[in-house]
Amino acid sequence: MRLDLLRALAEAPGPPGREDRVADIVEPELRATCDRVDRDPLGSLVGVRPGPAGAPRLLLAAHMDEIGLMVTQVDDRGFVRVIPLGGWDPRTLVAQRVTVHGRRDLLGVVGTVAVHLLDEEARARPLRIEDMAVDVGLPAEEARELIRPGDVVSRVREVAEMGHLLTGKSLDDRVGVFVMLEALRAAGPARVEVHAAATVQEEVGLRGARVVAGRVRPHVGLGIETNPVDDGPGAPASGPTTRIGEGAAIRVADASAIADERVVGLLVRLAGERGIPVQFHVSARGGTDTRELQLAGDGAAAACVSVPTRYLHSSVEACHPDDVRACIALVAAFIEHAHEVVPG
Repeated sequence: MRLDLLRALAEAPGPPGREDRVADIVEPELRATCDRVDRDPLGSLVGVRPGPAGAPRLLLAAHMDEIGLMVTQVDDRGFVRVIPLGGWDPRTLVAQRVTVHGRRDLLGVVGTVAVHLLDEEARARPLRIEDMAVDVGLPAEEARELIRPGDVVSRVREVAEMGHLLTGKSLDDRVGVFVMLEALRAAGPARVEVHAAATVQEEVGLRGARVVAGRVRPHVGLGIETNPVDDGPGAPASGPTTRIGEGAAIRVADASAIADERVVGLLVRLAGERGIPVQFHVSARGGTDTRELQLAGDGAAAACVSVPTRYLHSSVEACHPDDVRACIALVAAFIEHAHEVVPG
């Protein structure tokens, strides 16, 4: 497994609407396995691999963006005020290093009032991102020369090996992009026209996938994502029953989509035939680009393969390399057999 590529993808900054640095890594990888690569007006990349004449269209999708922040102002003390881009738990932002992408990149920290100065009421008050600020270590006048409203802020965190796991800031969904790229390399001949999309702005409403799917109008779709697991500390017993290290997760249902039964059945069959460990993710929460693949054009038979991941939407997301390998093998097998579930 090319950990150097996964590391580069996950460490690159790419908040919604500003995914260009991730795209610069993805584009040459797509060009190495596809006949052409298109970039749409929103910034999504789509690699195209033609099939036989008249072949149905398969659309794969994994998103390049990560949760981030957007600058609203630099206040009179030089602190950078922000709003969230995507679904944040404010607790995960406290005391983190970040990069403010202004006229040049600036290192910043999300500081907090020292615990010595907090009274009981202040300690009990819920955290809100709108009440936080990024300190870039500059006075207001100098900061305002480099930072303006609308600039974005990304987290700073390298990918590290932690025991048997990998941990980093944006495995959601750079590991999905990685799975898609590696599956394209591993897949044999296909009887479909393959469109492999690295999408933008998923974290703020599946926007990139909507545009891509509208242009491609797929017959079959496969989202490639992460999913929360219920084996971490404090995880609720009623959560989705997926666990780290037990294989690729077939995402059967979430708040955005119910997977096509034919696609799920094919994934299960291929996993059995090829000895790929799989498990199932069923939840009433969350969502993926799969929804847009499913609803595009005249509708498509769609499902999602995901990498079980702890601590999603934090700076310490963690997954197991064996699950990543299982997802690569399953997606590659699906590319080869996707024609079998084309709606009649």
